[in-house]
Amino acid sequence: MHKLIIGLLFISAQATAQSLQLQPVNFSQVTINDQFWSPRQQTVSRVTLPVCIYQTEVKTPRIRNFEKVARKQGERHEGIYFDDSDVYKALEAISYSLKTHPDAELQKTADEWIDKIAAAQQPDGYLNTFYTLNGLDKRWTDMEKHEDYCAGHLFEAAVAYYNTTGKTKLLDVATRMADHIDVTFRQQNRHWVSGHEEIELALVKLYKATGNKKYLTLADWFLQQRGHKYGRGVIWDDWKNAAYCQDSVPVREQRKITGHAVRAMYLYTGAADVGAALKDSGYMTAMEAVWEDVVHRNMYLTGGIGSSGHNEGFTENYDLPNEHAYCETCASVGMVFWNQRMNGLTGDAKYIDVLERSLYNGALDGLSLSGDRFFYGNPLSSSGQHSRSEWFGTACCPSNISRLVASVGDYVYAKTDEDIWVNLFVGSTANLQLKNNNVYIQQQTNYPWEGNVNITVSPKRTFRFPLHLRIPGWAQNVVTPGSAYYFKDMISDGYKIKVNGKDVEYSMDKGYAVINRTWKKGDVITLNLPMEVRKVAAIDKIKENKNRIALQRGPLVYCLEHIDNNGQVKNIIVPEQTAFKAEMNPGLLNGVVTLKATVPVVKLAADGESITTEKQTVTAIPYFSWANRGQGEMEIWIPTKLSSFNLKP
Repeated sequence: MHKLIIGLLFISAQATAQSLQLQPVNFSQVTINDQFWSPRQQTVSRVTLPVCIYQTEVKTPRIRNFEKVARKQGERHEGIYFDDSDVYKALEAISYSLKTHPDAELQKTADEWIDKIAAAQQPDGYLNTFYTLNGLDKRWTDMEKHEDYCAGHLFEAAVAYYNTTGKTKLLDVATRMADHIDVTFRQQNRHWVSGHEEIELALVKLYKATGNKKYLTLADWFLQQRGHKYGRGVIWDDWKNAAYCQDSVPVREQRKITGHAVRAMYLYTGAADVGAALKDSGYMTAMEAVWEDVVHRNMYLTGGIGSSGHNEGFTENYDLPNEHAYCETCASVGMVFWNQRMNGLTGDAKYIDVLERSLYNGALDGLSLSGDRFFYGNPLSSSGQHSRSEWFGTACCPSNISRLVASVGDYVYAKTDEDIWVNLFVGSTANLQLKNNNVYIQQQTNYPWEGNVNITVSPKRTFRFPLHLRIPGWAQNVVTPGSAYYFKDMISDGYKIKVNGKDVEYSMDKGYAVINRTWKKGDVITLNLPMEVRKVAAIDKIKENKNRIALQRGPLVYCLEHIDNNGQVKNIIVPEQTAFKAEMNPGLLNGVVTLKATVPVVKLAADGESITTEKQTVTAIPYFSWANRGQGEMEIWIPTKLSSFNLKP
């Protein structure tokens, strides 16, 4: 039976690979203009990127290392061996930001950095300041020293800068480095297992930007290196360490999530990319199985992954502690990347459901509202010990969340030659080229605060085509398909769709409402999504959440924070029948919808032993906005019964 199921999965994946070529619409073709993401992109441009630039140029030696290489005076490397990657991620974020917020000074900085990077490249194409300054004789001798990881981020930055500006200098640097790697490894069949995956997905981006299939072949070669014990004695000594970097079995045979969360996300994004480009059903079958293992048994309600700080990753199924959750910001960013690729492979909206959950909650939490403070880990509970930081010694998260916010246009629309997909509800415009026509799309919405979405469809000439409109799982009484969470309260009056104010026929396919009609210029789709406050419960296997509920409205997970609730939240009880009222508060946290209810609050008596309860109005805020007003208690999962917690004096 097991072999039969695997065989059916293989056949299904193979058929999908042969029939679907769903492509995301590039950020450079999408203009974001709504009231949720536009201000955040502006903050990234005006605040976050200058912080990244200051840290890169002045506070830390990252740019100095490139300058030292160019001077050729025998100077020593400063910092950590993977610091080059932070320069590249910042450049990538700058590239996206220049599209949405053109800035002459920012462009000048980027060009200056690119000149310094190009000057540090070696005659044979090699580029890595750690080894160039510490001894080129040692290069490519340690699989865990992140040379290929840094190269991958160089490739991503180069493609992004080229897409925004049309300038090729950094792209030329990237292709020379990629050619060097190809000659050094693939063409010589010299085994190499990347200790920290990233180069696989980056090579696919380089292939798509240049049209050179060699880079796609190299990406596939890197994937095929894993699971054959080539890393033994170099990056791992036993099976557990091999699993840490997803090297215990070949990628096509992987079915379970293991190890370091960020490394896994980058690897599986690359595998999905290669699987799609090569129509390789082996990669697709593996990715579908691993995705189910992640989402069904190892994902937090926030879309965060990686529960353990010990390995920055995964432990046992359903091991999802709240206060000690690691949930690295970069891992949530990786979830956005991977789920976008899985959607492209399958055309299934469930992947965008997870993408949206990770984007609005687990990832966005990593960036402060002011744009100059960051979370590395993102816990779901706090006793007051957590606070945002100005920077980190390992500074992957600030530039990573910056590039995600700046490039959110990448995730709104997708298309084939004949169909259009609307994946995210973001005020925006885009020109989409189909095989026989051009379609201008304009989306207007106050999402995620409101559920009304208006989409104006204007083809260059009247013609018939299918438009796929995602209906979020939460609007169909599903928290996330297959996950360990479920709604305690069902919506009976769900979503509504109209075209030009009238009911319209549509079919449902993989979570999308497919409207197949003859479209003319100015046709307006109106989608109305239910925005009731929902109570979420977890299955009993997640022991920490037993007899507790969480709050969700639309795609947003909510939390209780100390400052809104008389200084503490660990003493609050929310009975299951509690009704919350949602209201917009424009003066709070840059404008958020809060949830309010009157519930029991536990008080410790003067004797220090007995307890009493009294009624209190409590306020919940979107999880992404917590820790912007000082340190204090925070809670996502709230007890429903007095017996659910112990109140200590």
